Amino acid sequence: MKSSDFFFNLPEELIAQHPVEPRDASRLLVYDVNKKEIEHKQFRNIADYLKKGDVLVVNRTRVIPARIFADIEGYSRKVEILLLKRLSYSVWEALVKPGKKMKIGTVGSVGDKLQFKVTGIKDDGERLIEFNFNGVFENILEGIGNIPLPPYIKEKLENGERYQTVYSRELGSAAAPTAGLHFTDELLEKIKQKGVEIVEVILHIGLGTFRPVKVENIEEHHMHTESYFISDEAANKINKAVDEKRRIICVGTTSVRVLESVADEYGHVKATSGETNIFIYPGYKFKIVRNLITNFHLPESTLIMLVSALVGKDETLKVYNEAIKEKYRFFSFGDATFFYSEN
Repeated sequence: MKSSDFFFNLPEELIAQHPVEPRDASRLLVYDVNKKEIEHKQFRNIADYLKKGDVLVVNRTRVIPARIFADIEGYSRKVEILLLKRLSYSVWEALVKPGKKMKIGTVGSVGDKLQFKVTGIKDDGERLIEFNFNGVFENILEGIGNIPLPPYIKEKLENGERYQTVYSRELGSAAAPTAGLHFTDELLEKIKQKGVEIVEVILHIGLGTFRPVKVENIEEHHMHTESYFISDEAANKINKAVDEKRRIICVGTTSVRVLESVADEYGHVKATSGETNIFIYPGYKFKIVRNLITNFHLPESTLIMLVSALVGKDETLKVYNEAIKEKYRFFSFGDATFFYSEN
């Protein structure tokens, strides 16, 4: 299967530059997978499609202020460091700019709070950076770092919390699980009152998830690893729903990646943590996921491939073409889709 099979023409003006207010006022395209029918709603209408016994799986990861600007020896300008993944107490995997100035052995600092040294370069150009600091790294980062918005968002974000879900808890992501950005506390409470169980998992998102597939044969694409965690409570609730044949609805592709990484052939999951580089594209046999709330994704991305694996490539492109026709807003701050089935 070719990456070009997942290309579509997207007018630039449909790339959302800012979030709507309130969160649940964004639009929602609802697609009945069985009937192959489309409805146009607002996101707050999602509650109308959920029923008692459903399990809504959300990713409670929180975006770290991962973009920092530093000084290095022998260079008069600031260098940019985008922290991707914490490998140990003091070592991070990171993207840097300009790369030619960040060779192995390069030392630098961010004010008087952080000192660092480049200790390695990976095959894809990412740097291994060892930091020297006093105190709690995350607390230091809160004072000097910036939320790393995707490059297609050109407008400044005035409120950093709008790139966090209302249920975000665990710091560790370089990007937000954007399908969850549409939920408000009030909407979640309304959903709970309907008898829907909300289950939290964690997948700390790296930028590799959002990178375009640069090879024509998608089977040659290499996914970066991301850390995940499922608690005993979450696993028990999910397994009970599976046994009772109740719907499990994932909020975002990140929740899908967690469940499909750990589910066995019967759709049962276990309490665990680990690393996943799962790549889901058409032909993949889902073990547990059938229903998905997600945003509109980039052409030729691994995310649109995942959606296509779930509902079919032709059906996915049909939905996307309808969304373009109806001028839905795309990508991180854009509108949402709900791909659902009753069984």
